[in-house]
Amino acid sequence: MRGNVIVGQSGGPTAVINSSLAGVYKTAKERGANKVYGMLHGIQGLLEEKYINLSEHIHNELDIELLKRTPSSYLGSCRYKLPEINQNENIYKQIFIILQKLEIEYFFYIGGNDSMDTVKKLADYAQKINSSIRFMGVPKTIDNDLAVTDHTPGFGSAAKYIGSITKEVIRDGLVYGQKSVTIIEIMGRNAGWLTGAAALSKCEDCEGPDMIYLPERIFDIEAFVKKVEEKQKTKESVVVAVSEGIKLADGRYVCELNDTVHEIDAFGHKALTGTSRYLADVLTERIGCKTRAIEFNSLQRCASHIVSRVDITEAWQVGGAAVKAAFEGETGQMVILKRISNDPYQCTTELYDLHQIANIEKTVPQEWITATGDYVTPEFLSYVRPLIQAELTPIMVDGLPRHLYYSNPW
Repeated sequence: MRGNVIVGQSGGPTAVINSSLAGVYKTAKERGANKVYGMLHGIQGLLEEKYINLSEHIHNELDIELLKRTPSSYLGSCRYKLPEINQNENIYKQIFIILQKLEIEYFFYIGGNDSMDTVKKLADYAQKINSSIRFMGVPKTIDNDLAVTDHTPGFGSAAKYIGSITKEVIRDGLVYGQKSVTIIEIMGRNAGWLTGAAALSKCEDCEGPDMIYLPERIFDIEAFVKKVEEKQKTKESVVVAVSEGIKLADGRYVCELNDTVHEIDAFGHKALTGTSRYLADVLTERIGCKTRAIEFNSLQRCASHIVSRVDITEAWQVGGAAVKAAFEGETGQMVILKRISNDPYQCTTELYDLHQIANIEKTVPQEWITATGDYVTPEFLSYVRPLIQAELTPIMVDGLPRHLYYSNPW
């Protein structure tokens, strides 16, 4: 019998993060883990000794299937930044006292960039005090901005949703036969992977968005207005996809030109919102046409009704691979996805040192953005398209998707 396992989820939720959780749980139990605990609200909840025994909530294979298909973070999440070890060692001592109390031998954390920073620090502290606890990172983020890994679980399903909804927005814009501009705002602070996915809507039955603006290029408002005016000479409905994080030449986010108050989280990230509304207002004032601002917002994160089968399968695989590696003695690593081929699509898992991943942001390559800076290239689409393939239908009850849920005692 193995020792006890603990697993947590951190950062923004996705449509498939619970598939990774299910992969960790099932693989740990199959490999002889005694108890598998779940942190409630990540490392922040663990510090408050909030956790559950997952075996008391996951009773059979149907529960595991429901968990795989349940969107958002089953265990709850957090955005909590651990201090540097030399700045506040007491927090680390507190965490390890709790882990020792629970007789934890294996620690798994499912998350993105900031979450991998947490795992790295805990692994470093374990080495400092000669703790035998093994720490592993399980990748997750719709933003697809984790370094080294080819892509991240969560991105494929979000891209599938964005491509699908963009097609529907384009259809809707053609209804009334009058001049209009629709600005779609898509998540992405410094990396435009999600915004670029709007180009997936361009196919034989849809012309796709007219322009796409990523944060990897400086945004020029005057040039943008002129391009819209040019498009309107030949089109009634113009649709533009913009990243929430597009910036001006002086470094300001476009959304900061609004009067909106922007909240700042524990990692110093400013909440970005209002980019599409600001640009729509500018166009109304300058051109005088009808405009609409549409924020996909949190809808793009957890749309499990249109989940990518490739994505949900890989999310399960990285969870299981993390457990296998930890049980074989690895620590301080993150599971990465390595693409073997595009056609047919093949991808394997490998391990990578968290010191080479944490706090390093992967952005869209400049060569995957057109020279004019207002669209993505065919190479971008070749990269994304395999990740959105096939579907996993939700388990439907009374006409609606059934999710796995527990009543939080806190």
